[in-house]
Amino acid sequence: MPADVSESAPAPAAPATRRARRGVRRGDGLWPWAFVLPLLAGVGVFYIWPILQTAFYSFTTWGVFGGFKWSGLDNYGRLFTDPQLYRSLLNTLIYTAVVLLGVPIAAWLASLLNTPGLRFAQFYRVLFFLPYVAMPAAVALVWRMIFNGDYGILNWALSLFGIPGPSWVNTPGFALAAVSVVGLWSSLGFSMIVLAAGLKNIPPELYEAAELDGASRFRQFRSITLPLLAPSVFFVVVVTTIASFQLFDLLYALLGNHNAVLPKTMSLVYYFYSAGFVENDKGFAAAIAMVIFVLIGLVTLLQFRLQRRWAGNA
Repeated sequence: MPADVSESAPAPAAPATRRARRGVRRGDGLWPWAFVLPLLAGVGVFYIWPILQTAFYSFTTWGVFGGFKWSGLDNYGRLFTDPQLYRSLLNTLIYTAVVLLGVPIAAWLASLLNTPGLRFAQFYRVLFFLPYVAMPAAVALVWRMIFNGDYGILNWALSLFGIPGPSWVNTPGFALAAVSVVGLWSSLGFSMIVLAAGLKNIPPELYEAAELDGASRFRQFRSITLPLLAPSVFFVVVVTTIASFQLFDLLYALLGNHNAVLPKTMSLVYYFYSAGFVENDKGFAAAIAMVIFVLIGLVTLLQFRLQRRWAGNA
């Protein structure tokens, strides 16, 4: 019996040990929050608070010399009955659709630049990426010269075939097409670099096996490259869509502030700029900003909902 008592004596100490271990884990769990706190503070001050402030201001009406009063849903009622909202939304969707056409083009270019033995491949990558890092104002200045109706190189090239070119940035319809083409051209570099990184993860044995089976380059691209690039393509599409919905600087620099085609060509963000900084209607501009915020959130949520079907079943 004494032996049995001595063997079972240490058992009551186990709960205390567990409590001590749990206490240590709680203490250790505070350190990650200490490191993350500066980032959370920055996100709260520079992102969360401005969103909440804009949401509040969207329910107010501002005076010419400052000060505001509560107006409820008046700004939203006025906004959703304004034809300019739907025209700006349509222009933004058209621009986004055109820019997204650059994703398969970028995938094809990235595949070509990954060809074994290709000379000057790094030079070509830098050449394609330069438009993405260039200042939008500089890009717009160059393209305004190209699209110029009097001495632009584009109209000169068309005149060689007997085609009279329009004044691209001053004609309704053509102005939006010009902005969309420049946006597509500017986004190719980023998309191509991301997709080229994804191509590095595709085993070369798959291409060798397909070549032995007699598959053409196009068949290899369609059956091997695109399916295995689906996660990278998904990322590029999400980022490109969000950036396209925020179209402003390129449109402003390419068309100018006093262009007669602006009412038929402006994007949602330009619509916000016009209301808030040209007409000085801050409450109405805040309502436009909240609509843009919700639209981008819904489009991004829809894309993530489709991610499993797109990236998983590709």
